[in-house]
Amino acid sequence: MKNTKVCPKCSSTDIAVVDGNVGPYGTGNNIMLGGSVFSAVKVNRYICGKCGFSEEWINQEDLIKIAKSNKWHR
Repeated sequence: MKNTKVCPKCSSTDIAVVDGNVGPYGTGNNIMLGGSVFSAVKVNRYICGKCGFSEEWINQEDLIKIAKSNKWHR
């Protein structure tokens, strides 16, 4: 949905985007990589307004941050 702007389940174009965020104590749409909010990676959500299907996406620069954190399991 991020790239096509179309829901893969129902073909709706009614797509909402909830930007990832980091709040106090690690709250919000994120993945904590360390002990502080400064280590968090934001997770953006794309939600279909018709059927409710959702996808989560992480920005490319944050994928590099995850790889460097040793959280990547191969």
